[in-house]
Amino acid sequence: MYASIALLSPPYSTLSYALPPEFPDDFWRPGLRVAVPLGRGEKAALRAGVVLETSDSLDLPKGVTCKSVCWPLEEQPALTGELLALAQDLALRQALNPGHILGHVLPQGLRTTRVQLRLVHEKGATSWPLARIRGADEASRRHLAQALAQGEARLLPPGTDAASEEFCVLRVDPPWPVRPSASRQIEVLEYLQEHGAVSRRNLTRALGQGAGIPLQSLLSAGHVALMRQDAEDEVEAVEQSLLPPPPAPFVLNDDQAVALNEMKTALETAQTEKRAVSRLLYGVTGSGKTAVYLELARACLAAGKSLLLLAPEVALAYKLRRDAACALPEVPLFFHHGYQSPARREATYRQLASRQEPCLVVGTRSALFLPVPHLACVVLDEEHDASFKQDESLAYQAKEVAWFRMAQNNGLLVLGSATPDLKTFYAAEGGHLPVLRLPRRVGGRDLPPVELVDISSLSPAATTEQGLLAPQSEQALQEVVSRGEQAVVLLNRRGYAPLMYCLDCGRTLRCPQCEIGLTYHKGREKLVCHYCGYSRPFPSPCPECKGMNFLPMGEGTERLAERLSVLAGGPVLRLDRDSTRRPGRMEEILAAFARQESPILVGTQMLSKGHHFPNVTLAVIADGDLGLNLPDYRAAERTFQLLVQSSGRAGRGDKPGQVLIQTRDVSHYCWQYVREADYEGFYAAELARRKLRRYPPFVRLALIRISHAVEENAGVAAVNDLAAAMRGRAAELGLQLLGPAPAPLALLRGRRRYTCLVKGQDWQAIRALYFFAAAQKYTKNLRLFLDLDPVNML
Repeated sequence: MYASIALLSPPYSTLSYALPPEFPDDFWRPGLRVAVPLGRGEKAALRAGVVLETSDSLDLPKGVTCKSVCWPLEEQPALTGELLALAQDLALRQALNPGHILGHVLPQGLRTTRVQLRLVHEKGATSWPLARIRGADEASRRHLAQALAQGEARLLPPGTDAASEEFCVLRVDPPWPVRPSASRQIEVLEYLQEHGAVSRRNLTRALGQGAGIPLQSLLSAGHVALMRQDAEDEVEAVEQSLLPPPPAPFVLNDDQAVALNEMKTALETAQTEKRAVSRLLYGVTGSGKTAVYLELARACLAAGKSLLLLAPEVALAYKLRRDAACALPEVPLFFHHGYQSPARREATYRQLASRQEPCLVVGTRSALFLPVPHLACVVLDEEHDASFKQDESLAYQAKEVAWFRMAQNNGLLVLGSATPDLKTFYAAEGGHLPVLRLPRRVGGRDLPPVELVDISSLSPAATTEQGLLAPQSEQALQEVVSRGEQAVVLLNRRGYAPLMYCLDCGRTLRCPQCEIGLTYHKGREKLVCHYCGYSRPFPSPCPECKGMNFLPMGEGTERLAERLSVLAGGPVLRLDRDSTRRPGRMEEILAAFARQESPILVGTQMLSKGHHFPNVTLAVIADGDLGLNLPDYRAAERTFQLLVQSSGRAGRGDKPGQVLIQTRDVSHYCWQYVREADYEGFYAAELARRKLRRYPPFVRLALIRISHAVEENAGVAAVNDLAAAMRGRAAELGLQLLGPAPAPLALLRGRRRYTCLVKGQDWQAIRALYFFAAAQKYTKNLRLFLDLDPVNML
């Protein structure tokens, strides 16, 4: 017997192996994880792989023998047939091997070969590590295989020590409360700030054994805490308790009830007719879409089916989980997102893989790859959000993956948004996606009026000295504070200042690996590259002239919050990726604002959707133009969505709201639709522009990203040769090829980057062009990446 096996680590190849004769043939089922040798010799490294299919024979060249699988890594396949089929389909879509897909979506613990066989017999029990099994004689292996097949032995993860089970958790925020000379303690704090909860074993592995003493000092001072691996649920429960209270229960209004009944009918139709169906829940901000989702979950579970509820960001996922736990306290609820520890994600995966009863799963896009039993419905809240598309390492669109899962299960896909993705609404207009509308806010409240504030007269120098907010915006904030109400201020740019200008040589400080301006983070006293993570202390000499005279240029959320604390007469809360890095901090910030401990909350786009604060009567968008001028055909659409969603944070209670949008270009066509929250008007205008310029939904679009190392002297010539070959092939395939041209971010992480924009009517033709490019001899020192329907054009 032979098996086709996909490796779960680089090179992610699909290889053929002989199956050990000690096991019965029916033991080797698709989806079973196995340990296989990779390399030459008897001591070749063992890699984890997944059985894709088995066969009785293998056509090998004369004189060639096939290596054998070393040993299974489990008794029953952890990978269900559904997920295996999903990985194979996604591999075909993205022109990758199935191992590449599985190696990026499976929990870390399922991608390693670290197991041992525990054999129980009359005289006790013995453990057989994989290395010992590999070197055993034929009789011993046969005995172990028989014991495993008959249930007399078990495959277990290896024993762990305290250093692996205890996680270090940050308990303070920068600036760090330690002496400036305590460099090793600062190194530990910075590492935990960047990586979140880390086991003591991994911390000392990353920072060296010398990290033990500074870690102990930080533990004694209470700046770092130790948490058991199995205590993560308790910590999450505490974090949930910090969140603001959920809205009081209420009966669905007529619009919500109609939408819910239509969804239940659609689900019944899907199950009866054995096909997938989809619905767009199109409702204004504050119209109660979450309540409809939760009632749909109740109906699914009552029918013996599971529901998967996805949010684009972790902050919103936490809120959805809390709302679900309060509205459906009796429902088995699982929670999953990418910032959880590897151990927690693996535990959730294994629990769901062995579960037979229906449940509710709340999470972010990676939850789509969980083995949810009896899955019949997937809901994507805020479906327009770019976070549902992953474009690094493995490119996939969550909506496509969700549709494939529903096609497997004859289920219902629900897409919800107040500002749907333009392509989604185009499908709805074409009759391919029925629309359910929620046109009114719950309680009959009106949407807040939107006013534009012209800041074109504010020069960069004035912004640096006096702040980004115009006098009109500051006055509105002062009035809100004086009335005892609250305001949210959105600035989608984190850090203290986006640029640091050297007054001696007239240069801005840039990342040496990316040629991008370094952002100043005052609390951490560092200059940081937001793309590769490079950082340097500040103050430190200018690398060009060694001068020490600097001027911070521009304004980020950290600096804006500092300025507004003077206006508010006290500390201003800030919600962005930097302020929420340590566990529980995000929940603390949201709870403090809900308790009205601060009148103003400053944040990035994390703040723009989903959150419900009844006392907020003013929303200020500090720089409405920030995304409008990006080299991206979706720039206007994204800006419209962000601003309408942000506007929806005001006036959600009994008091009327107001929205101020600061802009340097009051004549831009986007604003007339933002002011009226007129999505359908914006949709019609933007669709006409897309049609004129041949952009989606009127064409298939892909990016082929090409890069080479900076030190690669022949890189530019190789790109030019490849470009010439691709143009000829694109013409043969009927494709329009633009580029290769330097990417907007031309240097990133030490690599020169180029992009090819490909337009066509057929995905297969685009894939054929990519395969052609990858097969050219010029690509030896180049790295190619295919991104179908790109969201990030940079």
